[in-house]
Amino acid sequence: MRHKFLGIGEPGYHPWKKLRTVFSGLRYAIIYDWSVTWKLVLSAILLALAYAFREWIDVLLILLATAFVLVAEIFNSAIEAMCDFVESRENPKIKVIKDMAAAAVGIAMAVWLAVIATEASEVLRALS
Repeated sequence: MRHKFLGIGEPGYHPWKKLRTVFSGLRYAIIYDWSVTWKLVLSAILLALAYAFREWIDVLLILLATAFVLVAEIFNSAIEAMCDFVESRENPKIKVIKDMAAAAVGIAMAVWLAVIATEASEVLRALS
């Protein structure tokens, strides 16, 4: 797609190309970032169970919390990779940037864990 302000890129809008890029990035994150993979797998299991019990609000809540934590993890990985690309040596300013990105993941993870723990206890109660 052409960037109007910078005047670069190909003219025209290519939605399939954008979707390919999205799935390529997601595939890369799942394959190479264990923190993304295990959260996605655990959430998928709980999503399947909540769906099986027809708990639609729970399905949506798990989906929302999982998306929130995965987006934070992917942004964190991208920020860390960019920082490492820009400065390979130890730099206190880069450390602060990476620590802030990790803090964002920590917040998202706390919310995700609260949702996952609550929903897992509900599933276990329903199975009993």
